[in-house]
Amino acid sequence: MGFDKNFLWGGATAANQYEGGVFEGGAGLSTADVMTNGSHTVRRQVTWKKEDGTTGSSPLCFGSDLRDLPAGAVPCLLDDAKYYYPSHIASDFYHHYKEDIKLCAEEGFRCFRLSIKWSRLFPNGDDEKVNEAGVAFYRSVFEECRKYGIEPLVTLSHYETPLALAAKYNGWASRHLVDAFVRYARTCFDAFDGLVKYYLTFNEINCIDAAPYVTAGLIHGSEQNVAAAAFHQFLASSLTVKAAHEEHPDLKIGMMLAFGPVYGYTSDPADQLLAKQMEDETLFYSDVQMMGRYPKYKLKEYERKGIMLPVEKGDLETIAKYPCDFLSFSCYGSSVVTTHMEDDLKKGEGNGAASRRVANPYLSTNAWGWATDPQCLRIALNTFYNRYHCDLWCVENGIGWNDKFEDGTVHDSYRIDYMRANIQSMRDAVEYDGIPLMGYLYWGCVDMVSNGEGEMAKRYGQIYVDADNYGQGSMKRSLKDSYYWYQKCIASNGEDLK
Repeated sequence: MGFDKNFLWGGATAANQYEGGVFEGGAGLSTADVMTNGSHTVRRQVTWKKEDGTTGSSPLCFGSDLRDLPAGAVPCLLDDAKYYYPSHIASDFYHHYKEDIKLCAEEGFRCFRLSIKWSRLFPNGDDEKVNEAGVAFYRSVFEECRKYGIEPLVTLSHYETPLALAAKYNGWASRHLVDAFVRYARTCFDAFDGLVKYYLTFNEINCIDAAPYVTAGLIHGSEQNVAAAAFHQFLASSLTVKAAHEEHPDLKIGMMLAFGPVYGYTSDPADQLLAKQMEDETLFYSDVQMMGRYPKYKLKEYERKGIMLPVEKGDLETIAKYPCDFLSFSCYGSSVVTTHMEDDLKKGEGNGAASRRVANPYLSTNAWGWATDPQCLRIALNTFYNRYHCDLWCVENGIGWNDKFEDGTVHDSYRIDYMRANIQSMRDAVEYDGIPLMGYLYWGCVDMVSNGEGEMAKRYGQIYVDADNYGQGSMKRSLKDSYYWYQKCIASNGEDLK
């Protein structure tokens, strides 16, 4: 009645938050490499320079309403001591990958999710020749996974675009990136044939609305540019699926969505309609990638706003013919929205419609305002399966905390409680609702730089990394209490959640 015997337990990471080694092995810079650190109260910045020598920084990040760099500004690194770029060191997986994979194997991992840095293979994104040193690095990583019987799940684009493509073309607003991405993907399929079976095209593709620079390399993120960029990513994803199916039929290509159930704060129908509309804003992206078509409500929205999609002959047919093989998703919790904003309602975190988000009085939150919802995964899985009837995979779920390292470990009972509730929710969806679930990958299995804040202090991992917010430390790995709990959970195939 529980999880399938081949259920893929494991953990997830991202190159720009974890890998480091930015200037090694002939790699080029990505959009993430010119983002500074930040905190819960200070926004991350993108540093830039103009032709006249003027320099500065702008918060093109999650949580910011800014969508554009100043006119004439190009994102770049600045040799200024006041700026620290956390992706350059991160958790130094580049030099610790054998150690980290071994620790994950000993924890019982059957799957390890990581992303490839596009600019490590093609420094400018569209170079004529691939950087063989980059290929060799990732091949070594995947071979190490295979040595322990761990299935790699590879994200091709995880919150970083080659910096040269962002500066020259305004990122995914340009159709030029479609062919460049498909060529990059095909290079991966060929180079890692027999080592990698599962790929994801774009991480949390729907987050382009909240952070167009982070997700799509847009340095000018108007609504028109965002719509064009999303269309180009949809097209690139479908062409990637086409290439995989035709040239490597054993490969499975999935999409990846950031999702959390949305609840109406009151029984007022206006609140319930708002909740549905906000959830549909997210599901629009999976509608296109899993059903191969734009929903009518999105097309009507574009019509009202005068937004034109850059459709060329055959594009829509390609998107319709080559949907993704499975739907993967992140789910960290839920949100509550209301049309009633009385003074006594506490605002919650969010983007765009943040003014309508409120705290859920039935849930507890951590220091960053994230609420733990014990039913969120069951609700999410039912929402997806009832809509798409496809294979599903939870590839991100976790909780960030300001862990206290003492006596050589971290006693993170709060993380264990979070995992227990979420795995139980997921198990209920499998046992009682019959949802076909491929696996569960805990986010940030090894401590890494948080994406939103750009700091190490907000830790997710079950493996502690001795590094501070400025990359200072021994990088020594230590096992937290949650490591041993998850090890026991995996060994029981999710039956032992005590």
